[in-house]
Amino acid sequence: MPAYKYQVVLSPAQRKQLQTLCRRGTISARKLARARILLLADQNRPQGAMTDKEIHEVLGVSQMTIIRIRKKFATGGLAAALEELSRCGRPLKFNGYQRAQITALACSEPPEGHSQWSLRLLADRLVELDIVDDISYETVGVILKKTD
Repeated sequence: MPAYKYQVVLSPAQRKQLQTLCRRGTISARKLARARILLLADQNRPQGAMTDKEIHEVLGVSQMTIIRIRKKFATGGLAAALEELSRCGRPLKFNGYQRAQITALACSEPPEGHSQWSLRLLADRLVELDIVDDISYETVGVILKKTD
C-alpha cells in the first residue's frame, strides 16, 4: 500500500454523510464521483483504503482527479473536496434585470406602423430607452430564445 502525501481519513459522521449523498439521485455526476473517490480512499474503510490505481479502475476517473480530490480534502475538509469551484470565463454582459426588460419589451405592443417586434427594432429601442448601452439584434434573439 503506497503512502500518499494527502491522506483521506473520514470520521464516521463524514462517511455516513457521503454514503447518504451517494444514495440520493439528485446530485450532480461530478459531486457523486468526488464522494465515491473519498469513500474508496478512506483509511478507515472496513476493507482498507484503495490505491489511486484501483479507484481509477473502479470509477473510471483519471488518477489526477483522484489526487486533486485527496489534496482538497486534506487541505480544506469535506466541503472543499465535494464542492466545485466557480469556473473562469467571460462574465455575462447583461444582468437579470436587463434580460427581464428585454423580454418585457418584446411582449409589449409593437411600435406604430409595425404588426410585431423585429429583433432589430427591439435592439434599437433598448438602446433608445437606455436599458443597455449597446446590443446587437442577434444577442436580443439569443436572450429571447432562452426565455419561453
